[in-house]
Amino acid sequence: MEIGKIIEKVGIFFDIMPDKENEQEIIAQISSGVSFRGANLWVLIFAIFIASLGLNVNSTAVIIGAMLISPLMGPIIGMGLAVGINDLNLLKRSAKNYGVATLISVLTATVYFLISPLSEAQSELLARTSPTLYDVLIAFCGGAAGIIALCTRGKGNVIPGVAIATALMPPLCTAGFGLATGHWLYFLGAFYLFFINTVFIALATFCGVRFLHFSQTKFVSSANAIKARRIMMVLVVITMLPAAFMTMNIVQQSVFNNNVNRFIKAELQQRGTQIISNNVDQDSMRLRIVAVGREITEAHQREAQKRMEFYGLHGYELRVIQGAQSDSLILLNNELSAMNTSRKTDRQQLVNLTAQVSTLSSQLEEYTHYEALSKDVGHELTTLFPQVGTLSLARVALPGTDSIAAGHYIAAIISTANTRPLPKADAEKLRQWLQVRVKADSLIVVDAAQYR
Repeated sequence: MEIGKIIEKVGIFFDIMPDKENEQEIIAQISSGVSFRGANLWVLIFAIFIASLGLNVNSTAVIIGAMLISPLMGPIIGMGLAVGINDLNLLKRSAKNYGVATLISVLTATVYFLISPLSEAQSELLARTSPTLYDVLIAFCGGAAGIIALCTRGKGNVIPGVAIATALMPPLCTAGFGLATGHWLYFLGAFYLFFINTVFIALATFCGVRFLHFSQTKFVSSANAIKARRIMMVLVVITMLPAAFMTMNIVQQSVFNNNVNRFIKAELQQRGTQIISNNVDQDSMRLRIVAVGREITEAHQREAQKRMEFYGLHGYELRVIQGAQSDSLILLNNELSAMNTSRKTDRQQLVNLTAQVSTLSSQLEEYTHYEALSKDVGHELTTLFPQVGTLSLARVALPGTDSIAAGHYIAAIISTANTRPLPKADAEKLRQWLQVRVKADSLIVVDAAQYR
């Protein structure tokens, strides 16, 4: 009895029926946003151009702006509402306008990417080519928030937020990019993402309408209502299956990578050894490890090989590639060990050897430091100098010196996305920025395009 009262009191907080607007006004509002003609059509075309520009220059802010002004949500919510209230005429009108809007959007994006001088796929564009089950959940939750906001008082900024979260516009632009450049997998992946958003926003709308107890329009035959609902459920299942498969592959790959990292950390890490990189060749079932510093012995490798199955790596062959620069460290460590065992060397030799080990270790650390720094700086570089495609940093020695420790001099090797060298003014700005960013005494920029 007490539990029933508690549930009843809690239910008052979640009851949205008192906030429900007039049904006829809601239906009229949604129905008016279904049509694509006149101003609505021009807004769609310009929104597509803006989104395509944003994807082309990799600008998240521009893409968000395009999603905010896009009117694509109208016919999708209209289809969900039509199935929810059994309005066959509204369903036909919504589906027709949805098809027109989709076709015009893809054609507009295709035209843009055909005339655009920038043909490289940026990260914002590539992010729309591999939909997963998470996109299904985002579309459903976004559609649910949207229909509740439309049907109740105090909408606030929910509708713009739904437009951004569900991201209908960028996948259509990416599909246009795929058509314009001949990347059919981009086209199929992006269009599938758009279809996921469509189906699950419509499904959420259908569920919301039923949850809010909208009055049902009577079909001439009740069989037609049952048929419409069955078609929608079949579309939902068909849409979810590929996304669920892709998500399962992503999760499995993530678990596998985590197992590899745990194996390396637990079985191969040792004092004096640094693991530079690892690579898994799943075709040949081989795990390659590149290490520098103190050698990982054959016995250690055999023991690690035996324990691979405990990390989900059964059947994989372990191959450890010892870094070339580690030979010096191995030799010095062996010498130190021999000295400590025999006790026949003096303190000065031990100090000198220790200093050599420290120097070589520092050089190895510098090697890995600039490799990691290249990646970090590269992310900032694409924003400030979008024409630069790749960046590699390396420490170099001055002429006449026998050590790279003689001065903090850095070489920055760049390649431009359009294979043309940077203008001198831009190259000088890039050099000055990089010198400050990497804290170098002196820095030179080598443009690979100049040597093509």
